[in-house]
Amino acid sequence: MRKLSFINKIIYLVNVVAAILLLFSFALPFLPPKTFSLLSVLNLGVSFLILINLLFFLYWLIKLKRQLFLSCLVLLIGYISFGSLYKFSSSKVIENPNNIRVMNYNVRLFNLYNWIPEKQVESKIVDFIKEEKPEILSIQEYHPHENIDLSFFKYKYEKLSGKKTKYGQAIFSQFPIVNSGSIEFPKTGNNAVFADVVKGADTIRVYNIHLESLHINADVETLKNEDSERLFNRIGATFTMQQFQTELFLKHKEKCSYKMIVCGDFNNTAFSYVYRKIKGDLNDTFREAGSGFGRTYDFKFFPVRIDFIFSDEAFAVNGFKTFNDRYSDHYPIMATLSLDD
Repeated sequence: MRKLSFINKIIYLVNVVAAILLLFSFALPFLPPKTFSLLSVLNLGVSFLILINLLFFLYWLIKLKRQLFLSCLVLLIGYISFGSLYKFSSSKVIENPNNIRVMNYNVRLFNLYNWIPEKQVESKIVDFIKEEKPEILSIQEYHPHENIDLSFFKYKYEKLSGKKTKYGQAIFSQFPIVNSGSIEFPKTGNNAVFADVVKGADTIRVYNIHLESLHINADVETLKNEDSERLFNRIGATFTMQQFQTELFLKHKEKCSYKMIVCGDFNNTAFSYVYRKIKGDLNDTFREAGSGFGRTYDFKFFPVRIDFIFSDEAFAVNGFKTFNDRYSDHYPIMATLSLDD
């Protein structure tokens, strides 16, 4: 430290703060938001902290300074605990006659209020789904738009709410749905729905979860003008509500004996408490077969993955893709799974 220039001493102090914050954030998945609501806000910045620490590591490496070991150690701890933020695996699908393509997509009401200044966005979403041909489709913020025709799916279950504008979650399937229902979340328009689909001799439980939204505007100027204390308090309260909603889901899930697929928009990252609890013993299909950052939300500052497809360990994960088609504030994802005899 003594041999560092004044500027490098300042840089190293910032490095120490970033390393401590990142190290602390690794414990957050184990801390319930009800008890640590404000601290859980760090969940949203873990990807950013990883990238910052990586830049510090590269900076000290170029300078040939031993200070590189600080960020190197913290990044190593994160890699051992959570895996790599960036996946280098191949995105090629393993062909299997038993493959099932499962897509998850928050469609943001099919652009009902013209958030994207483009014509016929709703029709482009439908055309995209037709082209990709998922056998199971899980949609959040579904709205029965007059221009929407998803009748190429043979079966569906939807649960809608709202007085003027109907919206909610929906599951579409090419396989028969023999049972379905909704897990109601109090004091919100969000919920979780499920459908039991039959493929061959197997009955598969498909969940579609939409946890409480953060209501954060991705626009830079809007965030600059937001009162930071109010923003932190609101996010903390949202994470507390997400924990309660997760507990309702887990109680319902415990009663199911079928092999299952869990899809959804968790409005939280893979470094969060709710992610860890919902995932449980299931496989995160992105981690099994995805590539890149796996970004699922259109956030301008850094890549954010808040939409997930989990599968029972009985399924082989034969492929995963994150699409770049921007027809919503979320990007669609699709997992290719097989349930071999």
